[in-house]
Amino acid sequence: MTVAARRAPARTTVDGGALFVYVVLAGVALVVGGILFSVLLDAFATSWFGGWLPDGYTDRWFRAAFTEFEIPQILGATAVITLAVAALGVLIGVPAAYVLARRVFRGKGIVQLLLLLPLLLPPITYGIPLATLLYELRIAGTIVGVIVANLVPALPLVVLLLTPFFEQIDPNLERAARVLGASPLRVFARVLIPLAAPGVLAAALIVVVRTLAMFELTFLTSGPDSQTLVVALYYAAFAAGIRPSQQIDAMAVVYMATSLALLLIALRFVNPTNMVVRVRR
Repeated sequence: MTVAARRAPARTTVDGGALFVYVVLAGVALVVGGILFSVLLDAFATSWFGGWLPDGYTDRWFRAAFTEFEIPQILGATAVITLAVAALGVLIGVPAAYVLARRVFRGKGIVQLLLLLPLLLPPITYGIPLATLLYELRIAGTIVGVIVANLVPALPLVVLLLTPFFEQIDPNLERAARVLGASPLRVFARVLIPLAAPGVLAAALIVVVRTLAMFELTFLTSGPDSQTLVVALYYAAFAAGIRPSQQIDAMAVVYMATSLALLLIALRFVNPTNMVVRVRR
């Protein structure tokens, strides 16, 4: 081989499949980003007819949305519901995830598949019977009823998300703590929970984001004082009366900003691939 041939730059080949994926992702990002950007612009626009940009900008639509739709009260109810669902989901789901990760029992695969059902089925399919039951128990229309309804899909999500975290913890750490005299409860609280803390925090944040976005179950079981932001946004868009589109877009911006902030925080603590459930036969 000559010196000129050795110095010749290597030819790079273009992967057609990767290029296709990048083009599709860029197109999706462009469309979704354009829609979100137009909503953001319209929320601050004084008026917008026929041009590429609004005629002017103002924040009065946000002030009007906060007063007419009682945004502070709705945000308060949303915070109570989402935090309560996340807390109860973690409180019940962490021990259940540990049992699934450490114990081998008959029907374990069936239990894991049953946990997947509330996540795979459309919420409306089991939301109507669930709402009927809650109305018969006279807790529908209250914050308690909304919390119970949202726990149905939230609890399996916590269990399935945390099971891989507990599986990755070396069982020898538990045995060593037991040899040193720690009780099972102390091992769970002082050894396992600190090691699984990133997963627990991520599960709680993801449940909060999911509860914020859960429309069907909340809509079927909420009342005037127990609406979350997504249900209030629906009423603002479709309830009787004429409202400026900028005012509705202002509520949509508040909702999107809240959900996006929580989702970004959650993604700092969890790898989405860890959410894949390993179902054993």
